[in-house]
Amino acid sequence: MTCPRGRRSRTFVASALLTLVLGAGPSAAQIEARQAPAQRPGRSDPAFSQPSTAPGVDYTVPSEAEVKAALDRIRDHFVRSTPYRVIDSATGQPVTDFSTPTKTAAVDTRGGEFNDWTYSMGVVLAAMLQVTEVTGDTTFQDYTFRNFDFIFTHLPYFRRQAEQFGPQNRGYGRLIDMRELDHCGAIGAALVKAAARKPDPRYQEGIDLAAAHILTRQLRLPDGTLARPRPMPVALWIDDAYMSIPFLAQMGKTTGDMKYFDDAARQVAGMSARLFNPSNGLFDHSWFADMEDDARFYWGRGGGWMMMAMAELLSVMPETHPGRDRVLEIFRRGARGAVETQGGAGLWHQLLDRTDSYLETSASAMFTFAIARGVNRGWLPASYAPVAQTGWRALEARIRPDGRIEGICVGTTAAYDAVYYYNRPTDLGAMQGYGPTLMAGAEVITMLRTFDIRRVNNTFYYDRRKQ
Repeated sequence: MTCPRGRRSRTFVASALLTLVLGAGPSAAQIEARQAPAQRPGRSDPAFSQPSTAPGVDYTVPSEAEVKAALDRIRDHFVRSTPYRVIDSATGQPVTDFSTPTKTAAVDTRGGEFNDWTYSMGVVLAAMLQVTEVTGDTTFQDYTFRNFDFIFTHLPYFRRQAEQFGPQNRGYGRLIDMRELDHCGAIGAALVKAAARKPDPRYQEGIDLAAAHILTRQLRLPDGTLARPRPMPVALWIDDAYMSIPFLAQMGKTTGDMKYFDDAARQVAGMSARLFNPSNGLFDHSWFADMEDDARFYWGRGGGWMMMAMAELLSVMPETHPGRDRVLEIFRRGARGAVETQGGAGLWHQLLDRTDSYLETSASAMFTFAIARGVNRGWLPASYAPVAQTGWRALEARIRPDGRIEGICVGTTAAYDAVYYYNRPTDLGAMQGYGPTLMAGAEVITMLRTFDIRRVNNTFYYDRRKQ
């Protein structure tokens, strides 16, 4: 249909005016979106007579080589992107004289938090160790060791800086002056794991600081459940399961002191009592002590944090520990809730029970890891294995050739309304999804080695191999 000449003129003028108002060129977000790979055609196992080939669906069994290649891309992204540099934050120039501290000296985080002491980098560093453990490729653990070496080599300088100018965020302030579980639990767990593989006397300082904060300084409820003083004076965030439990679990494994396992089990029980909905198997994001009936929001990454935390605890908790059965029961119920809310292409939604919310990567990686670990260790039935398989295939499609990962929700606070969760942006630099994706891939490799896979009636059945 052609447009009359006058209408074309008016349309051109309107378009020109709109360009003037909105700006002449595409935004950075628009450019980034254009660079995203198009949705892949559907793919199914060639043995199936009635294959599932909807666009974007990959219903095939990955090979170990395919999974490893995806993990390699992520590793290469981190190796390429980590600067290992201290700069003057006022000028951007490298700092080379470490004899006298200056207030503006800072870890170079202009390209991301790669060198920083953060919970999300803690998950990455622990995940790199796991990939080496599974694959034997030491280049992954080398990244972890190099990062911790950089941190503890420069920590004395930044301690002197803090003494003179106060703790600085970009001067390892979250390590020097721990104030929240975010500052110590996840990266502390990675540090304990790294110390077990490559002992370094410098690591003990960080481990001791993390233990002291979690055991003696962090706010707790009367029953011992860890809490936060924000956004309300007394609040629980399901995120804090992962910001505490893996560290406690690793300390129990390393020291043999049962008090750490006792506390970890206490956190699972206390958080679940307030945040777990047994009717649907999902975890609410937050709980506030001064609200009798606050609304529930089943934020995907929140539930993922708890499932990963329980999986890590069960992996090292003694079989005879009195709290183990309760942890295992909650893990199984949470796994069923995750299985029953997986989306039709393999990913999970930002709000798990709301299928019109977007498909989010970090939660999907967390559930994929937790379910695969549960199947591998015999905590979950083998019938859950295809859930992890399809979860991984969907995650794999979001890993770009350069190793960056799409669809990761940025940092998210405890909120009161669905609109907030629906509209949290995603970002290629959101680090929260990278570690869980590495963990998921490593655990899926283990699953592929542990089971034989039968193809029956256009689907998959997993049979544990005899030892």
